[in-house]
Amino acid sequence: MNKGRRDPPILVMITCPSIDISDKIASSLTTKKLAACVNITADMKSIFRWEGKTEEATEKLLIIKSRKGLLPKIIQDTKMNHPYRVPEIIAIPIIGGSKDYLRWLKEETTN
Repeated sequence: MNKGRRDPPILVMITCPSIDISDKIASSLTTKKLAACVNITADMKSIFRWEGKTEEATEKLLIIKSRKGLLPKIIQDTKMNHPYRVPEIIAIPIIGGSKDYLRWLKEETTN
């Protein structure tokens, strides 16, 4: 079986309360080769339910390019560096893209 099929590329999205936290998480993930690339958005407004109430916050969004097999380590590393009790950490599959980019993504993440 093709190894790429067993450990497919994913996008992981994580919201953060500040640029400092965003930078800390992005740097940690890329330094440890858990992510090939992390994009950090400008401020965005989040409206969400928390503990029975509707809340609003200004947050950053991390868009992380990685591989499915690394997701448990991404979650663990993020929780160690994130101030939220329940940080948003969700992953979605990458179903296709530039073969050159996807090969680069695989090469830049830990085997």
